[in-house]
Amino acid sequence: MSATMSQENRGMWMGMVGVAIFSLTLPFTRMAVTELNPVLVALGRAVVAAMGSAALLWWVRAPRPTPRQWRALTITSLGVVVGFPVFSSIAMRYVPASHGAVVIGILPLATALFGALRFGERPSAGFWIAAFFGSAVVVGFALWQGGGEFHVADLALFAAVIAAAMGYAEGGRLSQSMGGQQVISWALVLSMPILLPITVWLCWNYGLDASPRAWIGFGYVSLFSMFIGFFFWYKGLALGGIARVGQVQLLQPFLTLIGAALILGEALDARNFLFAIAVVAVVAVGRRMSIRR
Repeated sequence: MSATMSQENRGMWMGMVGVAIFSLTLPFTRMAVTELNPVLVALGRAVVAAMGSAALLWWVRAPRPTPRQWRALTITSLGVVVGFPVFSSIAMRYVPASHGAVVIGILPLATALFGALRFGERPSAGFWIAAFFGSAVVVGFALWQGGGEFHVADLALFAAVIAAAMGYAEGGRLSQSMGGQQVISWALVLSMPILLPITVWLCWNYGLDASPRAWIGFGYVSLFSMFIGFFFWYKGLALGGIARVGQVQLLQPFLTLIGAALILGEALDARNFLFAIAVVAVVAVGRRMSIRR
């Protein structure tokens, strides 16, 4: 096996671990926002993760980013530290996690698109066909679950997809020079001066009175979704490429469906697994398509 293929395979495995962690984000977010203000949950989780990030950067004596890296970190922060958490938290106030899971299923296509436009990755025609087909499957699944139409909260979910794709692509590229741990850590620290006072204001106005169950949800999205998951995810994108490793996200909606059933007790239809099989097949096909980097 060539060194390049071995590196790409390692990137795929790292990406899969990241996706497994991210797949529980919506169920735990919904658990938290049923009792806490959704914007407070979204920004508060970034503040908590930023504290851990600052400690990590100090511990490893991480070098300060260059001006060019700061610009990329700003884009990353806007996408994955602010945009996705805020929009997805708002959506989870109004729709089940199982519904959000399938709508966010178009994220791999959006990530590949941002990677192609922003960094010159050139997926083959076969890759794009696989990506479009996989996205069509998950969008069709969303329409089927929604009775043939999208909910109003779908607009927030689509905005979350755009924000996440932007942050994933930018952060994945930056990980090639900085490392995944430092990318998400610096992105979180960068956002701290703005998010901390807003979070304090939200706490003052909306309060923190919630059950242990809600705080467990908040704890997961703060430590795992906002921090640890990105170590694996950005490393995977850096090793295997944004477009290729991004395809692993096609599995995330169905992992989230299982998580929503186990954590929240949401209904899990056997037909869901038929869609899951179709998505796995698309990922396998897309995995074999060439991508020029």
